[in-house]
Amino acid sequence: MINVYPAESRFTASHGWLKTSHSFSFADYYDPKNMNFGPLRVLNDDWVKAGNGFGAHPHRDMEIVSIVLSGQLKHEDSTGGSEILHVGEIQRMTAGTGVVHSEYNPSTSEDVNFLQLWFLPEKNGLTPSYEQKAYDQQGLKNQLLPVVSNRYQSEQVAFIHQDLTLYLSELEAGKSIMFTQEADRKIFLFVIEGDLTLDEQTALKKRDSARMTNMKELKIKANTDAKFMLIDLP
Repeated sequence: MINVYPAESRFTASHGWLKTSHSFSFADYYDPKNMNFGPLRVLNDDWVKAGNGFGAHPHRDMEIVSIVLSGQLKHEDSTGGSEILHVGEIQRMTAGTGVVHSEYNPSTSEDVNFLQLWFLPEKNGLTPSYEQKAYDQQGLKNQLLPVVSNRYQSEQVAFIHQDLTLYLSELEAGKSIMFTQEADRKIFLFVIEGDLTLDEQTALKKRDSARMTNMKELKIKANTDAKFMLIDLP
């Protein structure tokens, strides 16, 4: 089953320095019917103006993944982590027993656009940790590239404390790829750029998402040059 969530159905707010769109209940947006999809709890599509950001704030018992789509993002946290995240890099933070972090746009002229995802961990009380991984951007071309996973072990894959794999892909117009997964799992797909068709019948455009269950095989076709994120979830 494929359930489509159009881009315009997301909760969107503008705070001057921040424009954000929430795919799930978050902050001022609360819908008891839209709390999560499996362990995927949050997907925020954030635009932060130059020289602005989120000040130090706490988290616990959550796996937090950030993906920069344009610009750059500076991260600092109470584990000692301090990095600047660029396009082509993935950040994973385990909040565990408790961590304080901040996210800031260090540019003086360029906005940053990034996706932040929260996943429920496989268990609570984990030791807080942080890592940043660079992936091969050419490896996205016309294939699914794992960038966050607890199954794939690679210098380019960030480890996460949950049974999931997050893939990125850049699919050329007219090209298609197949994704297969084990029974009784879920698929979440988010279109970053372009237009896609799923299984020859379900159309998705930029920033649309789809939540899928009971699908062992999925055909993804690009109608235009497209970039998307696919998450294999329990």
